[in-house]
Amino acid sequence: MRTILIDPAEPSGGELSHPTPERLLSGNPQRATFNRVDCPLGQARASYAGVWTSEVGHWKIAMGNTEQEVFTVLSGRCRVHDVEGGFHEVGPGQALFIPPGFVGSFEVLEPLTKTYVICE
Repeated sequence: MRTILIDPAEPSGGELSHPTPERLLSGNPQRATFNRVDCPLGQARASYAGVWTSEVGHWKIAMGNTEQEVFTVLSGRCRVHDVEGGFHEVGPGQALFIPPGFVGSFEVLEPLTKTYVICE
């Protein structure tokens, strides 16, 4: 197994997307995912790691029962809202863990670049 450099300064081959209309809460941000890792991890069915960017906007999110994510903001600001009305605001150098089964929304306050690791 080899190491894989995840460098946000060298994005290539990104997948562009927008939140689906039924999940959109405000704006219509274009997002780009630069997945650099796609492999099994222990008991996980899959793990993904890479760089993700997004324009300003707000949309619903729901993690699967076995899906979890840790991300670190490199630039910009975002809020992850839970269904109970709480939220965490995350900025450069801060990381956030989103647990399995989480339901809420993701709000990009300033154009965002983050690195992520998702395990399912």
